[in-house]
Amino acid sequence: MWQTLLAASQVLLGVLQGQPSSASLAQVSPSLRPGAQALAFAGLRGWARAHALLRARAARMPPAPVRSLLLLGLALVTENPPRYDAHTLTNQLVEACQRQRSTRAAAGFVNGCMRQTLRAGTLGLASLTQADQLNLPDWWLQQLQADHPTHWLAIAQAAATPAPMHLRQHARKSQEKSAVSAVDTPQAAIKNIASPLRGDRWGGGWALHEAVPVQQLPGWDQGWWSVQDWGAQQAAPALLAALVPRSDGRRPRVLDACAAPGGKTAHLLELADLDLLAIDRDADRLARVQDNLQRLGLAAHLRCADAARPAEWWDGQAFDAILLDAPCTASGIVRRHPDVPWLRRATDIASLAQQQRALLDALWPTLAPGGALLYCTCSVFAAEGPEQIQAFVARNTDAVPEPSIAALLPTSAAATETPLDNLLGEHDGFFYALLRKRPTGAA
Repeated sequence: MWQTLLAASQVLLGVLQGQPSSASLAQVSPSLRPGAQALAFAGLRGWARAHALLRARAARMPPAPVRSLLLLGLALVTENPPRYDAHTLTNQLVEACQRQRSTRAAAGFVNGCMRQTLRAGTLGLASLTQADQLNLPDWWLQQLQADHPTHWLAIAQAAATPAPMHLRQHARKSQEKSAVSAVDTPQAAIKNIASPLRGDRWGGGWALHEAVPVQQLPGWDQGWWSVQDWGAQQAAPALLAALVPRSDGRRPRVLDACAAPGGKTAHLLELADLDLLAIDRDADRLARVQDNLQRLGLAAHLRCADAARPAEWWDGQAFDAILLDAPCTASGIVRRHPDVPWLRRATDIASLAQQQRALLDALWPTLAPGGALLYCTCSVFAAEGPEQIQAFVARNTDAVPEPSIAALLPTSAAATETPLDNLLGEHDGFFYALLRKRPTGAA
């Protein structure tokens, strides 16, 4: 157990140093990685609570390696319900401390802080602020309250709970037989471990009863499934529903901007025959798009480029449709990425909103008259959603908003409130806006 605790604390150390948990987890031994991720995510879901407890017990903050171990221990020992016996956890945490040169001298301090917390019990949690209880930075909670005065608490509660694992069924393989059993279709093979998603518009979404490694999914290597949150699964159908068939009979020309890691790219190609260009400025992430498409038996044109600089990649032929999955704060996917609130700063909202504006302004001229652009972000902050689109439409008279999904606020079965009546199941938070370019000469 101490080995897993130590590995998890290294992930938290990375977060303290501004590094995403995914990068640190990639450095963990494969045999320890699943357990380390589970504990690190538990630590991150108790991050604010653990910081508050540590501040109450330490005259000054210990060095980062010691702090990451203690934060992990304090978060785990105050979990409700607890996953470990408190004394076993404390002993194993001290063992982990003693096994690492950078923390060995602090073993007594770690032991004392943990046992003091155990003695205080629930009384030690009485002074936690609302932000600490909801495990969010103060500025984040204030932004939620400003942007969602009615639903901010439900959004915060949803963010504090682990997300279910959602699958997207390959639409072109829905009736394909299993290579192992001639009677198994994707639906038949998965039904014992998953359920169809309620409210699914196109019938390809499933929720696993319990998360499993993807390699254990029947038909994974055959390309039957992709892992994708239900909220993200709405992008491709929304854009395709707005696509106007070409008069020349050719396949619609579609751009997927900021495409990596390729979930929405693949979904578009599963649902329609398209001449699709997927671009991303990160070569490593673009390689993941190719890997995903190859596993699913799909093909697209891939280009490593900055979507905000069309002069460097656009051939001058207008697109019939554009999917812009813009960079954002990721404030809607905290359930899956609990490190996000602790890696962001309040100033990031304005900075990312400026990037989103630049992308919209750069891509709009590449859209054909009568074409559709779907703007989406996995954010719940208004500056990255409705405010961004209102400003864009105000400065582009040929941009016409059309009815679409709009805001999907994150929901959780564990939350005490349900934000909106259009939310039929658990999912992440997204914002969608569908814009139609006026045909040339139209009023």
